[in-house]
Amino acid sequence: MLRRRTLIAAGAAVALLPRMPIPTTARANGTASLPSPEEARAIAREAYIYGFPLVDSYRVQYSYFVDRNDPEYKGEWNTLTNTARVYTPDDKAIQTPNSDTPYSSVGADLRAEPLVISVPEVENGRYYSIQFVDMYTFNFAYVGSRATGNSSGTFLLAGPNWKGKPPSGVSAVVRSETELAFLLFRTQLFDPADIDNVKKIQAGYRVEPLSAFLGQPAPAAPAKIDFIKPLSVDEERTSPQFFSLLDFILQFCPVNPLETEMMARFAKLGIGAGKTFDPQALPPELLEAVEAGMADAWAAFKEHKETELDTGKRSSADSFGTRAFLNGNYLDRMSGAVLGIYGNSKEEAIYPVYFIDSKGESIDGAGHRYRIRFAQDALPPVNAFWSLTLYELPSSLLSANSLHRYLINSPMLPDLKRDADGGITLEIQHEMPAADRQANWLPAPAGPFFLVMRLYWPKAEALDGRWKAPALERVN
Repeated sequence: MLRRRTLIAAGAAVALLPRMPIPTTARANGTASLPSPEEARAIAREAYIYGFPLVDSYRVQYSYFVDRNDPEYKGEWNTLTNTARVYTPDDKAIQTPNSDTPYSSVGADLRAEPLVISVPEVENGRYYSIQFVDMYTFNFAYVGSRATGNSSGTFLLAGPNWKGKPPSGVSAVVRSETELAFLLFRTQLFDPADIDNVKKIQAGYRVEPLSAFLGQPAPAAPAKIDFIKPLSVDEERTSPQFFSLLDFILQFCPVNPLETEMMARFAKLGIGAGKTFDPQALPPELLEAVEAGMADAWAAFKEHKETELDTGKRSSADSFGTRAFLNGNYLDRMSGAVLGIYGNSKEEAIYPVYFIDSKGESIDGAGHRYRIRFAQDALPPVNAFWSLTLYELPSSLLSANSLHRYLINSPMLPDLKRDADGGITLEIQHEMPAADRQANWLPAPAGPFFLVMRLYWPKAEALDGRWKAPALERVN
C-alpha cells in the first residue's frame, strides 16, 4: 500500500534559553539532567524518523482492532477477518490501498501463546500471499504463491518470548521480534465475476491460538492492554504527543541489541519502553527544540524524496523488507511508511511510482492529459500480475469516478485496445476520451494526483533494472 502526505517545512532555529529545573518526568525516568536544546532537537529528529512507522502503524491497527466505533474496524485481536471485495474510495484508514486483491487481516497478540495459521490449496495461476509485519513495520516473513507455493500448509507464528516446541504438522515456525504483529492476506481477484471464488479461498484461511489447535486448555490470559487513542494523520506530523505514543508502543518491542546505544540517547528525553515522555513537563525551550526536531525529520524526508526517490536513485524496493535488509536505514523505513505503509518486500512486489511526468512537472488532471505506452514486448515482467492505480491528492485515496475504475491491470489485457504495432497505450485524463480509446482509459480527477504501478512477484529483469517502467508523457 503506497501513500504520500503533505509535508511541513523545517522549523526555525531554536532559541538558546537558560536551563530550567528538571521536570518530574525526567526524575521519574531516572535521568540526572535533561539535554541541551541542541541535543534535544537532534534526539527528537532521530527518534521521529525512527518512530514514525511505529506510530502510524499503531494508528491503523487501533482503527482495525481496537476502536469498535471506527468505520474501518475489522475485529478482535487474534481473529481473522475477511473483506470479500476490493478497496474503493470509501476505504480511508490506509492511504493508497491496493485495489487488486481483496484483503484478509489479523491483529496478532503473541504475548500468551503462538498462533497457528492454516491455508488451503489455491489453484495454480491465482496469486495469494500472507505478509507478516511487526510493530517496526519490518516484513519478517511471507507465506503464499512466491514464498511457499499454492499447496495447503500450516504455519506457527510465535512471539519473542515463546520457548515451546512446535507441534507435528506445522510446516514452518515464524518468529516475530515484537509482541504484537499484523498479518495481511492478499487474494487475487481476476474480475468482478470471480468474487465468489475468492470468498471460497478466504473461507479456507484459518487462524487460531496454539492451544485451540492442539485441543488443550488456553494458558493464562496476559494483562489487558489499555490502548491509548492514536493521533490523527495531521497530528502525527506536529504534536509532541507523538513521543508519548511511541513510549506506549515500544513496551511491546523488546530492545534489539543493535539499537541499545540509540535507545540510550532517546532515554535522555524520556523516549523508550518504560519511559514517560510528557511534553507539558518540558521547559519551554526544550519543547520548542522537540517541535523543531520533528520538523527537521520531515525536512530530511522531503529532501530524501526529491533527491533520491523522485529521481529514481532509490525506489520502493529500498524501503520495505526485513530488519537485516534495511540494516539501520531508518530514513528509508520512514519513507516507506509515509509513501506506502505495509508495502511489500521487493521479492514480493515492487512499486514504480509516478509523482511527476517525463518533463519533471507535477501531475494534474485539470487541463492536462497523460499517456503511458508499453511496447509489445515490454509489459511489466511478473510471475503473478501487474496493475496501474491512480490516487488523488492530497488525500492519497482512490479517486471516485463514474466508471468505478480505479486501476488498469494485467487481467484486463484481453479487453484493452492494442496499438498498430501491438503495444498498449493507457490514457490517463479527466475527460472521457474518444469511444475507441475508452477501454484504455484510467479516469483522473480534475486536480493533482499520482500513479502507482504494482508488479506482484516480479521477475528478475524487473528487480535488476533490465526492465524500466515507461515514462508518463503529457499530451499536448
